[in-house]
Formats: sequence, C-alpha cells, structure tokens
Amino acid sequence: MRGFWRVFAGLMACALMLSCPAGAQPGTPGDTAEGLLFRQVRVFDGKGTALSPPSDVLVQGTRIARVSRTPLEAPAGVRVVEGGGRTLMPGLIDAHWHSMLVAPDLMLAMTADIGFLNLLAADVAKATLAQGVTTVRDVGGPSFGLKRAIDVGLVPGPRIYPSGAMLSQTGGHGDFRLPHEVPRTGMTNLSRAELLGAAVIADGPDAVRVRTREQLMLGATQIKLMAGGGVSSFYDPLDVTQYTVEEMRAAVEAAENWGTYVMVHAYTSKAVRAAIEAGVKCIEHGQLVDEPTVRLMAEKGVWWSLQPFLLDEDANPKNDEAGRLKQQLVSQGTERAFALARKHGVKVAFGTDTLFNRRGVSRIGAQLAKLARWYPPGEVLRIATGANAELLALSGERNPYPGPIGVVAEGAMADLILVEGDPVADIGLIADPQRNFAMIVKDGKVVKDAR
Repeated sequence: MRGFWRVFAGLMACALMLSCPAGAQPGTPGDTAEGLLFRQVRVFDGKGTALSPPSDVLVQGTRIARVSRTPLEAPAGVRVVEGGGRTLMPGLIDAHWHSMLVAPDLMLAMTADIGFLNLLAADVAKATLAQGVTTVRDVGGPSFGLKRAIDVGLVPGPRIYPSGAMLSQTGGHGDFRLPHEVPRTGMTNLSRAELLGAAVIADGPDAVRVRTREQLMLGATQIKLMAGGGVSSFYDPLDVTQYTVEEMRAAVEAAENWGTYVMVHAYTSKAVRAAIEAGVKCIEHGQLVDEPTVRLMAEKGVWWSLQPFLLDEDANPKNDEAGRLKQQLVSQGTERAFALARKHGVKVAFGTDTLFNRRGVSRIGAQLAKLARWYPPGEVLRIATGANAELLALSGERNPYPGPIGVVAEGAMADLILVEGDPVADIGLIADPQRNFAMIVKDGKVVKDAR
C-alpha cells in the first residue's frame, strides 16, 4: 500500500509540472519565449562595486547568454529593451527571510488554518518579488509547499532556499509552547509550532541529529539552530546560551553528510563561540558579540548574516515591554557590530528578518540602503547580490536551482533589475523600487515592466 501512495504522489507531481512548467509566472507582463536584449545599459555585475561602460546583455531562456561592450545583434524573436544608460543589476537576495511568518501576527500564526497561512504567504511572495528580490533564504518555517508552488509557476515569487523547521532546545528561542503544555511526556501532543513545521524541539545530540535529518529529508537546503536567546520568543533572555557544542556538532555532522551546512541564531559572544567550535558556517544576528569573537569569525571564515536592526519604522512590532527592551539592546549593538565586521573583514550577508510584520515587505530596499551607514554603496549592492549568492552556494548538492545567481555574467540565471539611474552613486534609488525599478526579470521572464 505504501508503494501505491508513492507512485500516486509521483504521478500527481508530474501532472502538476506538466500543467505549469517550471519558471512560468502566470499573469506576468511581457513573458518572453525567445529572450531579451538589453541595449546600452551600465552593468553592476554583483562581483565588483562599480558600473561597467555602456554594454549589451542578451538573455535567452532562463540564462544570460552574452554580456558585451560592443553592440549585439538581436536574434530572431528576441525582445529589445533600450537601456538608455540605465543600470542593469542582479536581482536582490534576502538571506534572512521567513516566507510563512511575515504576514500573520504571532497569535494568528499560532491559531490560523495552515491553508490560510499559505495563502497569506503566497501574497507575501508576490509582493517580495515586486521589490526586486528574486531569491530568499528562508531561515525557518514551513515554506516547502510555497517553494514548490513558485518553482512550478502556480504563484509568482522569489526562489526559496528553505531551512524547514527551526531546531530549538526546550525553553529555547523556538519553543513556543504555552505554560499548560509543560512538562512534555511521551503521551504529549506536539505544540502548534511543531505541527505547522515552524519549529521543532530537540534536546541532546541524538534528538538533534534525528530532527536535522528529518528537515533534510523534507527538502531543507540548510539547517537553522537556535543557539541563544531571542527578541520574539516568550521565555529566553538575550544572554541565555542554548545548545551545547556536542548538540550543535550533531546537526553540523548530519548536514555535512548531506553536503550542506548549519546556521545559528545567536546574539552573544558565548553562543557564537560555541557555534564556531561546533563547525557552524553562518551566524544570524550577533549584534552583542565582542571584538575578539569578531576576530575569530574572520579567522575561521564564518559568515555573519547581519540585519540593520534599529529602533525605527522598520522594526518588527513588539507589544510587550520585555520584547521592546530586548529590541532596544539589539539596536544599541547594531552600529558596533557592523563597524567591527567591516574592520576585521568578516564575510557579511544581508537579510531583513521581517517577522509578523506585513508592512515590512515593502521596506526591503529601504533596509538595504541603510547599510550605506557602514559600507560604500557599491559594496552594499555587492553584499545583497553576489556575496549573498556565495553564502547560498554553501548548500552544495542540496542547491535546488541550476545555475549561478546574484551576478550579471554569461551562464548565470537571468534575474535582473533595470534601475532608473545609478544606484552606486545614489543608493537611495534602491529604497523605492516601485518608482525606480523600471523592469524586474526572474528566470528570464519579465515580472514587472514600468518603462
């Protein structure tokens, strides 16, 4: 009987793929079967920090076929886009995104039907792509279904590198149980967050290893662990260190056996150092670390996925005093964290961590532009394109997508933004994509054309 259901599932998947080919975007403007030729554009290639002289860029299928400083002839059937000296750059990458946890507030996320949450997430995916974000690394939540729907063209949205459920120790940043659900016994039901696939509680190396393998089995491209206290959780102060080195190492070994890596949520030096000792490849947040720890991150080649957490209009709303106090501490550490990252040459990734904050979808570019407080504008753009792509590539054989992203280069995936003006000279252009992004292309398909 089990074999029957496997065959049935396979047939349904094939039917879905045939009915909506991968990469198709229903209802998008100017879908092109033969390709695009961008003429006389200044190219920001995602590898350097400056614009090229006027160039031509040819897109055929889902890939960039040619990048040339001499004029190219348009092949038959290719649509010509006159750049007029505008900037052509890679689609943006958000390396810290929660696809399923952006639109609902915490109470809705913990109570609503999963079907409704998926519809909310599909709306968020469409809005995210409209901001010029063509790829996200989902760092926790049940996004496997949304990813599949986007990949086969049922809904428009960015490509997703899913982490699956966030792994948390008991009482950790991913433990969303209510007090009446404690203690857990062998007869206790899973919590709502675990049933949704948003988080999973695992204590001890063996349990962590099993839960890691389960997320990889479900399709995770990388694994997320909670190594310290957080702002949005119920119980744990920011200074709390979570998971032992042995527990984190169990996840690292399981992930490495699948050819991929582990990232951790952590703010403090103690938590970050334990994670590095365990072999973790990327630190999420880290706004409270000291300089020796930053130096260690640089020496070990560990990525630092930093967010411009400031107490401003982009801050995720907090209704409780304890949450606001935590938020204030993180905000106070943000300025110093970016300064130390730049001083020691740590590999920095950009992400927004928009959580339970639907308004934040329209503020991705504005948050990216804030990085100009610490980095030159060209470096800001490189971080959100080519550098973020290097981080995502750590998923190795678990990478579900066929070609390079984050760059304008021959053979790369055709994820492109045509910008009105020069964002290297004026990073503020990125902050208002509705006005300044004349065209957005994902997988060679035009998803916005406002020229």
